Amino acid sequence: MSETAHLVLEDGTTFTGRAFGAEVEATGEVVFTTAMTGYQEALTDPSFAGQILMMTYPLQGNYGVSDFDIESNRVQVRGFVVRESCDMPSHWRSTGTLHEYLASAGIPAIEGIDTRALTRKIRSAGVMMGAITQEEPETAIAKLREAQRYDGTDFVSEVTAPEPFSWDDPERKQYNIAVLDLGVKHNILRILRGLGSKTTVVPSMTSAKDILALKPDGIVMSPGPGDPALLDYAVATAKELVGKVPIFGICLGHQVLARMWGAKSYKLKFGHRGANHPVRDEATGRVTITAQNHGYAIDPDGLPSELEVSHVHLNDGTCEGLRHRELPILTIQYHSEASPGPRDDRYLFERFLGLVEEVRKP
Repeated sequence: MSETAHLVLEDGTTFTGRAFGAEVEATGEVVFTTAMTGYQEALTDPSFAGQILMMTYPLQGNYGVSDFDIESNRVQVRGFVVRESCDMPSHWRSTGTLHEYLASAGIPAIEGIDTRALTRKIRSAGVMMGAITQEEPETAIAKLREAQRYDGTDFVSEVTAPEPFSWDDPERKQYNIAVLDLGVKHNILRILRGLGSKTTVVPSMTSAKDILALKPDGIVMSPGPGDPALLDYAVATAKELVGKVPIFGICLGHQVLARMWGAKSYKLKFGHRGANHPVRDEATGRVTITAQNHGYAIDPDGLPSELEVSHVHLNDGTCEGLRHRELPILTIQYHSEASPGPRDDRYLFERFLGLVEEVRKP
């Protein structure tokens, strides 16, 4: 029988359940996602670095784990929280259970808690630090007071690639795209490859000079974790790239570009995380369902007149995209590459490559 475990929040709120995964403790910012599927993609999404992730859908692990469903080279979350973990998965591609997968990755998890109550807690009080532990809650609370805060950590430096690497299709190399890796997901690279791109991923600290030396037709600034206010080095790189080649900023990449133009970022109370967020394209009025994973947003009031808000979140009116009126630059706050998730907005990759094609015309 599984050992008793606790999820302890920094305000003292404690949820008691059963331990699974690795037999270690974890500390991180506690967040939730409303996606009904995709637990393995979420676990390996670099945007969840530094966080304890809770899935609002009650049953997790029912289709096991597979090498086909990873979005990076490792599990990125600090810990995992579910209502019920399935130990008898059923799927033809499954190679093991969720418990085995987390245990092999050294990630602790807890099941058997009231995840609906935890969701309501986070929605009312906001995200906060927490710990998964088998110690007494009082001991965990004392440790949380000394733990490093999520807001003060540059997680991009922890998740970015240590050295450049390439994804390409030998049969189709229509475009040469550079990706500044702030926490890139594999599906961005899969989509670009499927659209005929040779893609070179470069670490987040790569200089603009070294990126331009690759002679890219376009540049993607990827999603990633944490506070964009801590990424002055990425902002400085963006300043040197703007105007040189077409640029597509996704999620954290969108925020970095917005900060480069003078916009301020701010923290959302409980973030946007899930696969069911409605976003309106301001140019067409079309509303699409999007997948999202971010805890910060951009205040567009400080942006210069040459930029316009291209997309708006219909739940809270936050800025979900920007378009430069003159330069070939577009950004989105959400994940058009989400897998699994809605595919309504994959056209944005084609729109970006359309800008690349226009610039390449003689």
